[in-house]
Amino acid sequence: MAVPAFFCPLSHEGVLAVRGVDAGKFLQGQLTCNIDYLSEARATLGARCTQKGRMQSSFRILLEGDGVLLAMASELIEAQLLDLKKYAVFSKSKLTDESASWARFGLQDGDGALVSLGLDLAHDTDSVARANDLIAIRVSPARAELWVRAEQANDVRSRLVAHVPEAPLNDWLLGQIRAGIGQVFGQTREEFIPQMINLQAVGGVSFKKGCYTGQEIVARMQYLGKLKRRLYRLTMGGSELPEPGATLFSPVHSSAVGNVVIAARSDVGIEVLAVLQADAGEDGRIHLGTADGEALQLSELPYTLDAKLETQR
Repeated sequence: MAVPAFFCPLSHEGVLAVRGVDAGKFLQGQLTCNIDYLSEARATLGARCTQKGRMQSSFRILLEGDGVLLAMASELIEAQLLDLKKYAVFSKSKLTDESASWARFGLQDGDGALVSLGLDLAHDTDSVARANDLIAIRVSPARAELWVRAEQANDVRSRLVAHVPEAPLNDWLLGQIRAGIGQVFGQTREEFIPQMINLQAVGGVSFKKGCYTGQEIVARMQYLGKLKRRLYRLTMGGSELPEPGATLFSPVHSSAVGNVVIAARSDVGIEVLAVLQADAGEDGRIHLGTADGEALQLSELPYTLDAKLETQR
């Protein structure tokens, strides 16, 4: 199904900044992604975990000025700042909430609009283009983020409207679901290890970077094959959108078998990314809320899981 071109404000996320001469060194020991892979032309997904490998946040991270910016669900910013500051006390780095300093837009098939702003963005996922104090990031095929300083936001929005219509945030989240990109929200904080949302399959985990908080658990799951839950894409009917963390059931077990990660409305119903126990996912009989709740049907993800390829990053 062809998706019409559009743009929308990414109002559900905020921006955490880590700046200073030690910013990269400090974060390298905190995050699942490899800071050394970042460049003026390359961003990445990533996560920050507890000692037990559970994600406190997931984000998109890029270089900016004298440090890095991390875009994550707004409700996670305050807790991440408070916790990270405890570890940064001996580091020459400064952590702040820069959410008010940036406006961010999601664009579907909006490359023409980006070109009009002077941004020639490559098609490769995680590519970055910069011009006129603007930043564009390719987040998946045909989808891009545009980062704009707050004082430029109204002007840039007006210029976007001239090229593509504005759409609700739901349409952007639907594209994220179809791209198979999971995300941590407030309701699912510390619920999942990175592989449960397939973060390693979309470039958000480096297995070559060395130690970081939770690394031992994440590596063990990858190399020993002990992961019992992973991300699935599903569809369902109904009109009520399930919240992140909503419980899923299956006849395979007498208890819950998973949780909703993210959901959005489509033209024919609701599409969902969810973490499910593998045996329940293979069985395919999944229900929302209770064992006899609304039924969900499995759908395909746009990528395959390849443990050997994933460990090359």
